[in-house]
Amino acid sequence: MTEKKHACPSGLRIYRFLSGTFFTLGGLKILKRKYKDSISERIGHVENIPDNPVWIHAVSVGEVQSASSLIRRIKSRSPYPCVISTVTTTGREMAQKLLTGIVDKIIYSPFDSRKFVTRSLDAIKPAIYITMETELWPEILYQLKDREVPTFLANGRLSDKSFKRMKRTKFFWRGVLDCIDKFMVRFDDDKEKFIALGVPSEKIVVTGDCKADTLLDRRKATGPEKWDWLKDGNAPLFTAGSTHAGEDEIVISAFRIARRKFPRARLAIVPRHPERALMTIASALPFDDVHAELLSQIDPDNNKADIIVVDRIGVLFDLYAASDAVFIGGSLVQKGGQNPFEPALFGLPAIHGPCMTDFPDTERMDSMGAAMCIHNDSELANAWCDCLNASAVSKNLRNCNAYFNTLGGAAKKTWTEIESFMLDRAKNKA
Repeated sequence: MTEKKHACPSGLRIYRFLSGTFFTLGGLKILKRKYKDSISERIGHVENIPDNPVWIHAVSVGEVQSASSLIRRIKSRSPYPCVISTVTTTGREMAQKLLTGIVDKIIYSPFDSRKFVTRSLDAIKPAIYITMETELWPEILYQLKDREVPTFLANGRLSDKSFKRMKRTKFFWRGVLDCIDKFMVRFDDDKEKFIALGVPSEKIVVTGDCKADTLLDRRKATGPEKWDWLKDGNAPLFTAGSTHAGEDEIVISAFRIARRKFPRARLAIVPRHPERALMTIASALPFDDVHAELLSQIDPDNNKADIIVVDRIGVLFDLYAASDAVFIGGSLVQKGGQNPFEPALFGLPAIHGPCMTDFPDTERMDSMGAAMCIHNDSELANAWCDCLNASAVSKNLRNCNAYFNTLGGAAKKTWTEIESFMLDRAKNKA
């Protein structure tokens, strides 16, 4: 590939110096121990790549879900092969689950160091590069610009925390963001943040959330039957999804309050990080009236647990389908919240705490009755119990469906923007 060199921004020179110093001083040895099974791809040795693919980068599970509907759109509407890269092993597992047989290659993204990125780009030779949500790696973005590879941010979002951090170092991020040709962002709030960081408004388009399209596709293939055995007959199942440290105690307390009305109810807690499962079990130990067990240790034919702590990944979506009421974790502590869309797909209002800054459309979900904000254990217990009322079940389903009717089509809009950009680029080169 013929490269057209651009002047290296001062911020990138500093970044390259720090990155080079890290690897020179033994950083690679540390990373080799951490990623021993995948180190080859992470230092740029990738093989069997189709010619001139669209390269989509999605760091982990949530970003892979966002990318899934977009990749399906690309594969159905264009001749491009697709390569998807992840950083985490859980992201790779989700890509294999959602995209095996659809995407042409699943790889790990290279470490963002000059040598490894160059090696990856030489092997992949992408025709288009799309990075999902907040994945902004300076080295790879600069090298893509240097090679004149069209580069896009899809499903773009910035949490308040990320925005404040980037604003403090705006001189650096302005050069990084300048490497991106087009920004497709979820909501107006995201657009305003990127403009405040120096991105010209004409480079930004609000397309909605691609994750909603992916979830709508997944809902068609999901039913409650898989996890019905967790229930005690027709008694309710409450699910607390993606909980963080500091929330388990509140959730368990709310469950004990709700059991005064529904004594045979059960609770499934899904920690955001499965390695916290034993800590979650410990949170229930002081109470004699509830018994907690790990999902991996429960006999489906003899389930006596009041609280089931999920120590596996990839089950939450299907678990929501079997639930009667839910809680969205990361929202009663300062973690920005977790995905409120998933339970709402099944007509369950996304009951959450006040900290949902990573999902700014939650406020609109609240106003439409597709979500509900609570602040403590008693409010959570009351919200759970209210969801079980027969009239509330029908009303919640209508509200949630009405909300999702406003969201569909983000993947289509995103690919239309990219196709339009590529067509204009081809005309200008002709």
